[in-house]
Amino acid sequence: MHREEFEQIVQAERDKHRAYEHHINVCTALGCVAYGSEKVVDALEAEVKERGLEHKCKITGVGCLGLCGNGPIMKTEPDNQFYQSVKPSDSADIIDHLGKEPVKRIHLPQNSPFFIGQQRVVLSNAGKIDPEEIESALAFGAYRALFQAATEMTPTEVLREVTASGLRGRGGAGYPTGLKWSTVAKMDDTIKYIVCNGDEGDPGAFMDRSIMESDPHRILEGMAIAAYAVGATEGYIYVRAEYGLGIQRLKKAIRQAEKMGFLGNNIFDSPFSFNVQLRLGAGAFVCGEETALIASIEGQRGNPRPRPPYPAMSGLWGHSTLINNVETFANIAPIILNGSEWFAGIGTKKSAGTKVFALSGKVNRVGLIEVPMGITLRQIIEGIGGGIPDGRAFKAVQTGGPSGGCIPQEHLDTPVDYESLRELGSIMGSGGMVIMDDTSSMVSVARYFMEFCMDESCGKCIPCRVGTAQMHELLTRFVDKEATEADLELLEELCDMVSQTSLCGLGQSAPNPVMSTLRYFRDEYLQCIAPAQEPA
Repeated sequence: MHREEFEQIVQAERDKHRAYEHHINVCTALGCVAYGSEKVVDALEAEVKERGLEHKCKITGVGCLGLCGNGPIMKTEPDNQFYQSVKPSDSADIIDHLGKEPVKRIHLPQNSPFFIGQQRVVLSNAGKIDPEEIESALAFGAYRALFQAATEMTPTEVLREVTASGLRGRGGAGYPTGLKWSTVAKMDDTIKYIVCNGDEGDPGAFMDRSIMESDPHRILEGMAIAAYAVGATEGYIYVRAEYGLGIQRLKKAIRQAEKMGFLGNNIFDSPFSFNVQLRLGAGAFVCGEETALIASIEGQRGNPRPRPPYPAMSGLWGHSTLINNVETFANIAPIILNGSEWFAGIGTKKSAGTKVFALSGKVNRVGLIEVPMGITLRQIIEGIGGGIPDGRAFKAVQTGGPSGGCIPQEHLDTPVDYESLRELGSIMGSGGMVIMDDTSSMVSVARYFMEFCMDESCGKCIPCRVGTAQMHELLTRFVDKEATEADLELLEELCDMVSQTSLCGLGQSAPNPVMSTLRYFRDEYLQCIAPAQEPA
C-alpha cells in the first residue's frame, strides 16, 4: 500500500466525520456507564431522530473524558462545551442549546482547573473517537505511525527514535523503553514475542483499563511498531478477566485491524507480519510481575521465577520476549509521528513525557488525568484535584499501589518523577494516586495494603508467604492498641527481611507502605503501643 492509498482511506473517514454539523460525545467508559451514560446515549439518539437531525448531529459513545466522579460526562463539538451529571431527561435541552449558550445547570466550564492543568498524549483521542469503530480512530490519526514505521523507516530508525525520546516503562519500574527494545532486537532468536501487560491490579488504579476502553487501537498500533522494531511476529495482550468492557473493545479492535490489513500478514503490503491474541488472567496481582505473567500465558500457575535470565533473553516458551504495559505502548505512536525531540521536551530530563494517574480517595475531583512529568503533587491534588472535600485537611497521598508509599503534607511540593518519589520512600508505580485526609489512620492504611499483599502472595517463597502474614498480624496488634515496643522493633526487622529476600517485586516492595508510614507517621504507631503493666 502506497502512502497515497493510505491517505485516501484516512481522508474518507475524516470527510465522514466533518459531514456532521454537530457532534455530541458521551463517555461510555466503565465509570460513566455505571452512572447510566448508555441511557443518555439512547435518549439523545431518540431526540435527534424525532427532530429529523440524523444527518446534522452525530451522537457518539466515546472513551474516558476524565472527570469520572461527576459522570455521565459529555462534550459537544464544535461548541467545545462539557456537561456533567447528565440525565436522559436533559437530552432535549442539550439539543436545543447546540451552537448557543450551554445548559447552565449541567455545564462544566472548559476552563476548569481539572482540564487546563493536563497535557494529553496517551489520552489524546480518548473522548474524541468511538472506541468500537476503527473508522473513527482512523479519522483521528490511528495507524498513521505504523504506516510510517513499516513503510518509510528501518527497524533501527524506530529503535533510535524510541531510545532518544527518553520514554521509560510506565508499569512502575521506569526501565528505559528503548534499552529494553534494543536488547530484544539484538537477540539471535528466530521467534520473538511482544507482550502487553494489562494486568492492572493496584487498589485505586484504573489507568490501563481506561486506555483499553477508550482507545484500543492506540495499544495495538504501539505493539505492532514494537514488533517491527525488534523483529517479532506474534503478540499477546494479557488482561484480567474482570475488565469485561476493555476486553470486548480490544477483541473488536483486533478483528477490525485485521480486516483493514493493519494486523496480520504483509501489513501495508510490506514483508512485515504481526498477529495479536488476547489472554485473560483470573485476577492474581502477582501476574503483573512479568515472569509470572509469562507463566500464566503459557497455561501454568502464575508464579514468578528468578531472574536472570530476563524475558528479553528467555521469555515466552523460552523465546526472546518484549514486555511493556498498556500505557507504554500507547506512547509509541505519538513519538513516531511527532519525533523523539518533541516527546523528550515534555516533562523532565530524566523522566520525559506525560504520566496518566487515577485520582481517587478524599479529593474533590475524582478521575483520570494525564500530566507532564515534573508537575508537583500539590499541583495535582490541590489544582487539578480541587483539594480535600468538606474542608478537611490533607494528610497523605499514597502512590504506587501496594508497592508504593504514603507521602505527607511537608512533601507536597515534590516533583512527580521516578527519582524524586523513590527518595521519599514511594514509587511512581503504574499510576494509582489515593488521597487521604486527616481522618485517616496511617497504621490502618498500612495494614490494609499489607493484607492485600498477604492475600495476593503466590506463596512460592517463604519471606513473602510467611513474612507478610507476620507483618499483618503485628499491624493488627497496633490497630487494636495491643502492641508493645518489641512489636515495633520486630515489625521494622521484618520489613527489612521481606524486602531484601523475597523472590519477586511483590514481596520486595510489600513493606513499602509500612516503612513509609513508620518514616513519616511514627507517632501514630507509638500511640498504639499499650501501656506497660505494673507488676503485681
